[in-house]
Amino acid sequence: MTNSDVTYLICGGCLLIAVVAFFGLIAVPALRSYRTVWERGAAFALSLYVLAMLVGIGLLIGAVAVAEWPRLF
Repeated sequence: MTNSDVTYLICGGCLLIAVVAFFGLIAVPALRSYRTVWERGAAFALSLYVLAMLVGIGLLIGAVAVAEWPRLF
């Protein structure tokens, strides 16, 4: 295995863990909290909004880390 293959494997594993955590900790409890279809749909849409915000915050932190890395180290 090359270094690139190891990197892709680790990134894929992290993505799998993140998706399972999102559905297990955010989406499924939100869907189980409501009975009607439209309430469940709204809860799922809002949980997708939460997912988008988490991804955005992660990208922002990553961009700041990349931009400030040479100055810090």
